[in-house]
Amino acid sequence: MQRITCGSAAADDILREAKEIAAFIFGDAKEANRKRIYQLAAKRQIPTFRLGQILCARKSTLIAHFAAQEARSMQNVDKPEAA
Repeated sequence: MQRITCGSAAADDILREAKEIAAFIFGDAKEANRKRIYQLAAKRQIPTFRLGQILCARKSTLIAHFAAQEARSMQNVDKPEAA
């Protein structure tokens, strides 16, 4: 089992608090974006978890989540509409 240290890739992958998640997703951490993160997390529309009371997310998990959403939307574009 690999031990995780502060400088490890696993620790660098974690975004702590809504402001870091908002900056990663939206490009800035203004209040409206932080509130949106809490709303998305409450509706389980983005993958998050809590460390105590701190909302967290993994960069790699968010990237995979958005890639899967994009792939699903592209599949829907390719399907012909039912008549």
